Amino acid sequence: MTSTMPNMPANAPPDARGALTLADGEPIIEVRDLCKRYGSHVIHEHLDLTVSRGDIVALVGGSGSGKTTLVRQIMGLEDPSSGHIRIFGHDITMIDRRTAHLLRRRSGMLFQRGALFSALSVFDNIAQPLRELHTLSEDLIRDVVMYKLEMVGLSCRHASRLPSELSGGMVKRVGIARAIALEPELLFLDEPTAGLDPEASDEFVAMVRGLHRSLGLTVVMVTHDLDTMVMLSTSVAVLADRKVLVNAPVEDVVRVDHPFIRAYFLGERGRRSLQALPAARRAKVSELLEDGK
Repeated sequence: MTSTMPNMPANAPPDARGALTLADGEPIIEVRDLCKRYGSHVIHEHLDLTVSRGDIVALVGGSGSGKTTLVRQIMGLEDPSSGHIRIFGHDITMIDRRTAHLLRRRSGMLFQRGALFSALSVFDNIAQPLRELHTLSEDLIRDVVMYKLEMVGLSCRHASRLPSELSGGMVKRVGIARAIALEPELLFLDEPTAGLDPEASDEFVAMVRGLHRSLGLTVVMVTHDLDTMVMLSTSVAVLADRKVLVNAPVEDVVRVDHPFIRAYFLGERGRRSLQALPAARRAKVSELLEDGK
């Protein structure tokens, strides 16, 4: 694919690089006045969220705050009780089934444990969404699968293995390869580094960062991992009080005076993670980090 974007400096932020059909900064996801209830139990109430092209948005919040429920609604897997969700300019609460199917093909999903088919080989797991198109030859599918394996840092020798023969990190890489098999513009990640040791987690973050840059992806991830959030996200959306409390770069989020934000970001572990911010961004929260000493 030939990019129409001007050359960007090597140190440009992730959300300033990579474009597909829309300019960076144009909204891909727009959630407005969303309410979600299960009987009398209210999960979301008048929730708003915007995700722009090129963003890597981390969804964080306490247990039961509805992070995964929000993602499922955005993906069209659950219906909101009320409100509107626009994806690529289409209100998914009002479109027909065919349009919904076409929109879903423009996004990919990595589930928390990979969600690979245990009886299928790595090759067949990645090939599955390609075969569902019923338009590609097996030779072309083979070429695409091998290319996707290479993109996620795995060799062709892994193609014949079963998921049970892989490490946790490899399972997640195969899950990413399957998620990007159809060249999506939007990628959802559910706890992408959960269960990985620190080295494997850092390698996985680097891989996702590289894919984000090379494929021009917009990424929405649910995570509890503060290190992953700080290293990877361009924006953090905090779910609290049944809504998105703030959606901004982490150095701006931590300045919001709210009990959850103080506890989550400014405890000992949170302060340690914030130290990994680039110097210019870390300077914006230096007084908060100093207060914790």
